[in-house]
Amino acid sequence: MGLGNPGREYEGTRHNVGWWVVDHLADVWHLDGFRRDGDSLVAQGRLGTTQFRLVKPQTYMNLSGQALKPYLRRPFWSAATDLLVVVDEVALPLGSYRLRSRGSAGGHNGLRSIERALGTQDYSRLRIGIAPADDRRQVGDLTDFVLGAFGKTERSEIITLMPRFTDAAEIWLRDGIEVAMNQHNR
Repeated sequence: MGLGNPGREYEGTRHNVGWWVVDHLADVWHLDGFRRDGDSLVAQGRLGTTQFRLVKPQTYMNLSGQALKPYLRRPFWSAATDLLVVVDEVALPLGSYRLRSRGSAGGHNGLRSIERALGTQDYSRLRIGIAPADDRRQVGDLTDFVLGAFGKTERSEIITLMPRFTDAAEIWLRDGIEVAMNQHNR
């Protein structure tokens, strides 16, 4: 599940990095495209023997957890093993990322909404750094910053990481979060 905000005005913003990754995965994995499913756009596929679904909630960031309601009713679905949330992270410098198997929302409203919907912090997440690499204090007003567009160089830095995000997602699908963390968190 990639987190972001719907609407053309948010497409190039820092807060939509989760959607960028999900769109990239759909392209790399040659999926047929996204279709509407409740509060989300979804694309389905298979990697080896593993079936998966890419999800882009169509709610605003702070309501992202609503998109999980249909999954919570599935008898064999577990957030701990079946959910990887891809999200921007202002606490990490641009060009860095972290995989985690659990933890707090850390002030991120999208993750806070996910946790409220799930009733747990036990779910995998890929946090992608969006803060200025040289000095994170340059962020200023947080809302303006995350809803602001990336500069050309910043955008390029995120795009350069896409193969790593693809590899991390494939490892997570095939081998689970612990293996993905061991191979990507350095």
